[in-house]
Amino acid sequence: MCGIVGFIDKNSKKDKDELIKKMADRIKHRGPDAAGYYTDHNVALGHRRLSIIDLNAGSQPIFNEDETKLIIFNGEIYNYQALKEDLIKKGHKFKTETDTEVILHGYEEYQEELFNKLRGMFAFVIYDKETEELIGARDHFGIKPFYYYQNKKTFMFASEIKAFLEHPEFKKEVNTDALKMYLIFQYSIHEETFFKGVFKLKPGHYFKFKDGKLEIKEYFNICYQKEHKSYDDFKDEIKEVLEDSIKYHEITSDVEVGTYLSGGVDSSYVASVANPKKSFTVGFDLKGFDETKMAQELSDMLKIKNYSKYISSDEFFDILPTVLYHTDEPHANLSTIPLYFLSELASKHVKVVLSGEGSDEMFGGYNEYYEPKLLRIYKKIPLFIRSFIAFIVKPFPHFPGQNTLILYGKPLYSRYIGHGSYMTEEEANLILKEDLRTNETIKDNLKPITDKVKFKDDITKKMLIDMHYWLPQDILLKADKMSMANSLELRVPLLDAVLFDHARKIPTKYLVKDKQTKHLFRTIAHKELPDAWAKRQKLGFPVPFAKWAREEKYYNLIKDYFNKPYVDLFFDKSYINNLLEEHYHNKKSNTRKIYNVFIFLIWYEVYFVNEKA
Repeated sequence: MCGIVGFIDKNSKKDKDELIKKMADRIKHRGPDAAGYYTDHNVALGHRRLSIIDLNAGSQPIFNEDETKLIIFNGEIYNYQALKEDLIKKGHKFKTETDTEVILHGYEEYQEELFNKLRGMFAFVIYDKETEELIGARDHFGIKPFYYYQNKKTFMFASEIKAFLEHPEFKKEVNTDALKMYLIFQYSIHEETFFKGVFKLKPGHYFKFKDGKLEIKEYFNICYQKEHKSYDDFKDEIKEVLEDSIKYHEITSDVEVGTYLSGGVDSSYVASVANPKKSFTVGFDLKGFDETKMAQELSDMLKIKNYSKYISSDEFFDILPTVLYHTDEPHANLSTIPLYFLSELASKHVKVVLSGEGSDEMFGGYNEYYEPKLLRIYKKIPLFIRSFIAFIVKPFPHFPGQNTLILYGKPLYSRYIGHGSYMTEEEANLILKEDLRTNETIKDNLKPITDKVKFKDDITKKMLIDMHYWLPQDILLKADKMSMANSLELRVPLLDAVLFDHARKIPTKYLVKDKQTKHLFRTIAHKELPDAWAKRQKLGFPVPFAKWAREEKYYNLIKDYFNKPYVDLFFDKSYINNLLEEHYHNKKSNTRKIYNVFIFLIWYEVYFVNEKA
């Protein structure tokens, strides 16, 4: 696991040498073990290394045999040894035992066809010295981040946006167009980030850059092709591939591998199959917010040493600026903070951890995927009638079922945004300063996704939305950024390209069955885990922010942010203060609206008030 950075411009080689080191140092936390650089008249490439494979000879950049091509790489390729054997047979010669060199020779042999042969997580760039072309790719699901920026003089890329701050051609501006959807989704959903002109390379995509021209293409498309096989046939098939994936993710390392462990089925299953020596857990010392005891109990059963930590309210609030520095963009998933502390804890004992991300999107695990029978019957009423019913009941005083009638008066692409849904488009506009209010809708962003599966069931549509938005832009982003902030490699064996090729064929009726989400996966896990773990309902990473925001100390802290001079640049100050007052005086629960605004303001202060670059 590492950090990569690079740029093409007209500066002298001497200037490039100086700049690339500064840019790479900005992301030193991603790779504190070593640094490597390449510069010439055209390009500058930098690499920060966290040594995991071939500890002595794996420094980057790595060159091919005649040194006409070189590569910088962030990630792990779990099938690199099999690929290497094939490439040796085809005449390629290797100088290291790294997966990095396999990518380089693999591209020489297969060109773009290589990308779908790679099993792992990756973001890499190859430079062809003879043609002066850059070629880069990001993994299938977006486990590893990749950002780029281009103006008339410069093209630059990096694992983290903060690296760009060191380059004099980078113009730092807030992209206010991202604000409305951020308030609704709790994370940045657009290709263009909160830094104007900085874009994410989408998962499953690659790029080529030459002579000032950037070309981006897709190499992998998430699609579902259900097969008609029995439940038991799928269970046996998926069990074998799951165990194979966990094995690959554990053994592809020259350092010790530990595991995160909560009270949920995903991390518990990974721990039971991998059976590492160490597991790591954090929680809050409050009823309903503590999974440390369940993790300790399972660790004892599995004879794994468990390390745990309680996070105090002061620690939570104190670390927020640090966390927002590392996320690069405003990121308001409450679980990001405990994940930071979990990574910090694990990094004291191991360099690599396994985690359970991806299982819910792969196997239908979110509570929102299950709909009660009465609701399924109601959905059979034509949408135009349900829309009319929603219109009729909306003005009435609140009554049981009113919110459901209003919600299901909308098509799925306007009512389902993923695991977290905290405000409407109208509410987001009320929070925003008047001239930042827009007509952008959830539909504008999600309908193109659901149109790809318009004739499939709603669960499949929800899963596809989550695979495109929630998973890469929330779940995986925070997993990468929080682990890398602590110089720790995080691996996700339940999110694997080979595994997905099998999971995408499972009929929906096997995923959500008998009122239970992720049914097939739970059945498999049940062979390894006691009932309490295999059947436990998904909780996420519960955080008691709602309670803290009603305590005077933290209420005053939030209020101070809500009244800073720069607030008027973005928000209706009166409106957001009213949200806070309603919550503090227990008149209304405005937890997530408050937190989303609060997080954005901290991020803005970190990068635009305190940041000198």
